[in-house]
Amino acid sequence: MDHRQLFRAALLSLVLAATAATPTLAAKPPTTWDGLLQVKSKRFDLVYLAPGATFTGYTKVMLDPTEISFEKNWRRDYNQQGMGVSRDISEKDVKKAITEGVAAAGNIFVEEFTKGGYPVVTEPGPDVLWLRTGVLDVRVSAPDTFEAGRTYTFANDAGEATYFVEVRDSLTGALLGRAVDRRLAGDNTVGQRNRVTNRMDFRRLVERWAELSIRGLNELKTRAPIDDTGRFAGTAP
Repeated sequence: MDHRQLFRAALLSLVLAATAATPTLAAKPPTTWDGLLQVKSKRFDLVYLAPGATFTGYTKVMLDPTEISFEKNWRRDYNQQGMGVSRDISEKDVKKAITEGVAAAGNIFVEEFTKGGYPVVTEPGPDVLWLRTGVLDVRVSAPDTFEAGRTYTFANDAGEATYFVEVRDSLTGALLGRAVDRRLAGDNTVGQRNRVTNRMDFRRLVERWAELSIRGLNELKTRAPIDDTGRFAGTAP
């Protein structure tokens, strides 16, 4: 198993612990993750930081392409609902959605970090943070399909997804922190869902995650680093 597979496995275990709806999955998340220590957070489900890490000198960010993935069995489960072949989701549909999602999320993070005062650069530097982001385990409640005739699809929400952000020093690659968060997309009220509303709701969700990431970074820049027990004074990021 390579580093990327290990990372995904670790992330999945943390997501299950943080977002599980059943007692069998609601285990307490680990207090450490790759040398990072868990700290309390008002913004994300889980936040882990490196002891002694400081963020004061970082003024720019370098972004990897956002990783996008759907829930493992989402397509299969949706197609098994028996809504008709014309409404089935194909592998091609999923691949297209991922391609479009990577581009859209990348644009959102560039826009939001730039607007938040962190220019996005492409080269490492002493004042550059290297960010890896992902929108994983995406579930779309009512995907819009191009079937013949007029149809209407209603759902309580557009779906849900899990966000992760990993922060490293761009020059050394030193791991400084990670955060994980799972949320619904949409306003959680019954309404008609289609391709346009789904895109709008998921876009708002990614914008929200970007905004929370920037707020967390701003706060960490004003804080003393955590100690070996994972504690620091004041409000958690």
